[in-house]
Amino acid sequence: MSDRNVNTIAGRLSLREPQRKSLEILARVTELVRPSKETDVNDALKILQTEFSQVKGFDRDFVSLCFALATGVGKTRLMGAFIAYLHMTHKVNHFFVLAPNLTIYNKLIADFTPNTPKYVFKGIAEFAQDPPQVITGDNYERADVARAGILIDAGIQINIFNISKINSEVRGGKSPKIKRLSEYIGESYFEYLANLPDLVLLMDESHRYRASAGVKAINELKPILGLELTATPFTEAGTKQVPFQNVIHHYPLSQAMADGFVKEPAVVTQKNFRADSVSPEALERIKLEDGIRVHENTKVHLETWARQNDKPIVKPFMLVVARDTLHADQLQKFLESSEFFAGRYLYKVIQVHSNQSGEEKEEVVQRLLAVENPDEPTEIVVHVNMLKEGWDVTNLYTIVPLRAANARTLVEQSLGRGLRLPYGKRTGDQAVDTLHIIAHDSFQAIIDEANRGDSLLKFRAVELEPASPADLVKTVVTPSNVEERTKQGTVAEQKFKAAVLDIIAEQKTLTSSQDLYKPEVQAMILAEAQNRVGGGQAELQGFEAVVQPQDLVRSVVHTFVEGTIDIPRIVVLPKEGTSVRFDPFTLDLRSIHYQPVARDLLMQFLRTNEQKTLSFKRADSTESRLEDYLVRGLIDLPDISYDDHADLLYNLATQVVVHLRSYLANDDEVRNVLQFHQTDLVAFIAAQLRDHRTTTDTGYEVRVSQGFDVLKKSAHLVQAGFDAVDYRRTDFDKGKIGRMLFTGYQKCLYPAVKFDSDTERRFSILLEQQAERWLKPAKGQFQIIYQEGHQHSEYVPDFVAETSKVIYMAETKARNELDDPIVQAKKNAAEEWCRHASEFNKVHGKKPWKYLLIAHDKVQENMELEHFG
Repeated sequence: MSDRNVNTIAGRLSLREPQRKSLEILARVTELVRPSKETDVNDALKILQTEFSQVKGFDRDFVSLCFALATGVGKTRLMGAFIAYLHMTHKVNHFFVLAPNLTIYNKLIADFTPNTPKYVFKGIAEFAQDPPQVITGDNYERADVARAGILIDAGIQINIFNISKINSEVRGGKSPKIKRLSEYIGESYFEYLANLPDLVLLMDESHRYRASAGVKAINELKPILGLELTATPFTEAGTKQVPFQNVIHHYPLSQAMADGFVKEPAVVTQKNFRADSVSPEALERIKLEDGIRVHENTKVHLETWARQNDKPIVKPFMLVVARDTLHADQLQKFLESSEFFAGRYLYKVIQVHSNQSGEEKEEVVQRLLAVENPDEPTEIVVHVNMLKEGWDVTNLYTIVPLRAANARTLVEQSLGRGLRLPYGKRTGDQAVDTLHIIAHDSFQAIIDEANRGDSLLKFRAVELEPASPADLVKTVVTPSNVEERTKQGTVAEQKFKAAVLDIIAEQKTLTSSQDLYKPEVQAMILAEAQNRVGGGQAELQGFEAVVQPQDLVRSVVHTFVEGTIDIPRIVVLPKEGTSVRFDPFTLDLRSIHYQPVARDLLMQFLRTNEQKTLSFKRADSTESRLEDYLVRGLIDLPDISYDDHADLLYNLATQVVVHLRSYLANDDEVRNVLQFHQTDLVAFIAAQLRDHRTTTDTGYEVRVSQGFDVLKKSAHLVQAGFDAVDYRRTDFDKGKIGRMLFTGYQKCLYPAVKFDSDTERRFSILLEQQAERWLKPAKGQFQIIYQEGHQHSEYVPDFVAETSKVIYMAETKARNELDDPIVQAKKNAAEEWCRHASEFNKVHGKKPWKYLLIAHDKVQENMELEHFG
């Protein structure tokens, strides 16, 4: 039963592996020592130590265990899982939750209250109809709570109290209010809880109050079990740290970073920068400006990733740590002034410190709590040491410490607030997955701290290139022409047309967009749109004449049919079992004569102790074995299995090392060449590997569904000033084409298009001349998955173009890339998709699909599309 409940709860609450492991440990603990007031503490310790030898004691007068999980892993959700498990398995109905301060107290109340955004029991069917009663330090004396919760004693009770308030009353010589008599129950609420046969105590951030007077009083509650949750399983005794004796599961921050559950912290400085060469005032300004550079870059990446993946847009903010309240005031004035990026951050800065009071403090607190809202304007928070546990934002991406502090304090205090991920997991976009600390004056100190044996974490080092206005980029979202045209007309008309377009996108049974012209289909769309919008003719009153809803439906349908290419709903997946083999051979190394690169450009990867330079794209690590520099890169090639080819890879790497030793002075010079030219050497070896590659044919699993897909929005990073370049122009820097949007097309189904090469731009000219309509697909438009080594990747073709006879899916490539294994894998998957799309269209009397892989030197304006086939 317990295993089943663990699996049920873990699945319904989507527990991460560290959370699930903690729940499994709790289940085992309650099997070994059943929670009861009669439990002998000494006997229980001996029993648990047979399987959990790390537990040295309970630190309490009752069985109490600590689960030490890193910040950002999800301790509150785990608390909910603990409660659900103990109730479902052991029929425990009474829980007492301690919070360390008012912020966490209010947060816990919200998280345990149904229908709130972070409700911890969402998905637990047992609590859906009869959710737990939440009794707090503010309402436990009320008659309705006393009668409903205590006298009747129905269902689960979760008591949430603020330990800091209890501590203050104990220190003041008072008996805590919770111990005073309640007229409703005839005994103190404290005594009522202490007499419960199944009270479980949960302590959030327990390191904050472990030795306090309030907690000593809490011992008198005599719970059957205590569960502590913290990211810091020790107390401070002077300069020493005293570890908890009852830690049963420890999941440290370093492991959370390695597993990708939190952001990757990076310390940032400028290249070749000396903090002692500038005045303190100038240093402060440089750090703030560099912080903004990082912040703005992060902002663009966050928005682009969100739009590309249909996720909510996250607005990042920058945290500035001030020396004192006077400094905080000065900083806010400067950051909002015209001297700082021309006043761009006016009204976008708030400061938080303990001297604030009254309405000012209330306003700041409200803005601070709303800082995750993308519509809230704050982009910079200045604080002096007020941000504590419980402020669990996920959108802090840049920290600028301007207060003197040792490296350890800087790391532990600042990072605790910024490691949480906005999407719950890493995205693969480095800017979206990284927390940046701007530390020009403490760069080396933080590196040294990261390398201490007891460091909480490791960092990555990043160096900044000089800023240039021409490097500024922005996110540009390009909807299809159809979506753009539905935005015309009155507000009511736009609302109605948007509803019609949504309904069209939801259709799963139509075989063609032409089916939208059928009267019965339009009648269905009309009825559903009116139902959604809530209006008929009166809702659609225009400025000059009444617009009939059925006319709007016909208009949107016509715009949609003329502005789309029917893309069948087809999914292509590679079958498992593809094998790739490489035969042994001797490398041709006659052209390799690399010389050592200057060492003063070396930089340090802090979390992993790997070394790298951004300028030369040097190897990311310092290897003990020279061959590992090359093997490390070779095993990252998508179609090479290390397990199958380890001997061959080391043989090839040894050939290169022997060759380098034949003309370089010593192994230090060999290491230097391998570090700085690793990428080129790996590519050099890979090019020769392809000539000795054999592979089995790849099969595919194909699923064909009724209907067609509507065109998705595209999101692009575009350089400022290049968001509307006429596609016929040729007088631009071809190296920057990936940051430009081209416009002026008549047959393209999008108003603007981005290209990865000038070959693609020239091919678009052919499409304008010869196709009836064409588009450059957005990510996710096609469900074509190809085999990339041992992984599956999505293929997004360059173009789709419809002619009078055929619908082409086209890809342009440099001629020397046509035989690349990845290019061929994409081609095979795309041809499989086109074959099934043609069969589907043939049944329904529509045009066939054909895939084109075109060499760049064939793209000439005198060429006809059918010639490429």
